[in-house]
Amino acid sequence: MNTRNFRRRAFLASCTAGAVSALAASCPRAAGGPSQDVTPAPRIDCDFPGGNILVERIDGCDVYLRQDQRDTPGFWFYWYFRVRGAAGSTLRFHFTAGNVIGARGPAVSTDGGQTWAWLGMQAVEGATFVYTFGAQADDVRFCLGVPYLEAHLRSFLARHADHPNLKTEPHCTTRKGRKTLRLRVGRLDGTPEHRVLLTCRHHCCEMMASYALEGVLEAVLAETDDGAWLRRRVEVLVVPLVDHDGVEDGDQGKNRQPHDHNRDYLGESIYPSVAALRRHVPKWSQGRLRIALDMHCPWIRGGGDGPSSNERIFLVGNPAPEIWQRQQEFGRVLQQVQTGSLVYDPKHNIPWGQAWNTAEEPRCCSRWTASLPGVLVGVTIEIPYANAGGREVTPHTARRLGHDLARAIRRYLETHAATRTPDTTFTTR
Repeated sequence: MNTRNFRRRAFLASCTAGAVSALAASCPRAAGGPSQDVTPAPRIDCDFPGGNILVERIDGCDVYLRQDQRDTPGFWFYWYFRVRGAAGSTLRFHFTAGNVIGARGPAVSTDGGQTWAWLGMQAVEGATFVYTFGAQADDVRFCLGVPYLEAHLRSFLARHADHPNLKTEPHCTTRKGRKTLRLRVGRLDGTPEHRVLLTCRHHCCEMMASYALEGVLEAVLAETDDGAWLRRRVEVLVVPLVDHDGVEDGDQGKNRQPHDHNRDYLGESIYPSVAALRRHVPKWSQGRLRIALDMHCPWIRGGGDGPSSNERIFLVGNPAPEIWQRQQEFGRVLQQVQTGSLVYDPKHNIPWGQAWNTAEEPRCCSRWTASLPGVLVGVTIEIPYANAGGREVTPHTARRLGHDLARAIRRYLETHAATRTPDTTFTTR
């Protein structure tokens, strides 16, 4: 166990042994809950895959805590913790390092992280939320969003283990020794007409994008007209957990020192997964890579109805005008074919040079893929954590967005790739 984790667990142990005992004694119980004299003290921890919290102090029913920034300087917002032994209590959770509660409140699981629901903003005031534990609530988990970990990926693969159009292969070994997979989906025998690259979790905290990625894969494998077309003509390469260590460890990931995974595409890559991607994709693509989607989540709330709103789906523009034009064409196709409840509108795209989209150096994945031979569309898509244009983002609705993305990939390849060869002579900035 490394020193940092040992210190954190020792601190949490002291909380559960001391201050949390006072909490159990002083907090009122919900009606019908067990009596205080037989109820064990609550325990608050994050010692499970994806967990992240630091408990500062507990005063009666008030828990003061904050996200663990780790190697992310400045402010970021990821957190995920559990409470055990609080059955019948009403607790107030105060975040002390800024407001890290999203647009629909915390995500809550009462079955050990198997299923989740948004708590809602009625239980939130600023950086505080209130929760009443049921009489039998032995393990309740709270998170910024709905977690997506290696176990979820393994579950998806198990459900489709016998499908002939899905293969897994080793991608890399991470710095901490984890074996990262990449997937091949679609046309796997012979040479496909087109190839597509999908990447996700360059920023490990951006979990809702993973559910949309699952939706794309579901659509390719489905017994539908779109699925059949894609399996005949397209091979899809997928790296679903680019920052695999960060996903499992519960890191912030964004702005990680000395730079994060999505700023590792210039010069020599320092992360094994990015280095492996940069080696493998040009050889695999053989000039047939047409679309590369890097899937992300934006900030946790706000932004109104303009470009790059954090509560809207949007594409991030490239500085090269010809690439930006093709990105917008893909967006218009997505708008035309979408049927899910999470609605994309091209007016929310962020052109290069506006707001935060001003990086001169091509350090990110989508800037790198856009420069590869044969690519028509290399782009980042941002998928909100909780609220997309007033619609609830859940694993189900995010997967439906993924179905729409798969349909857009088909339509774009049908209408654009067959009639136009991309100009690969330009230089991206």
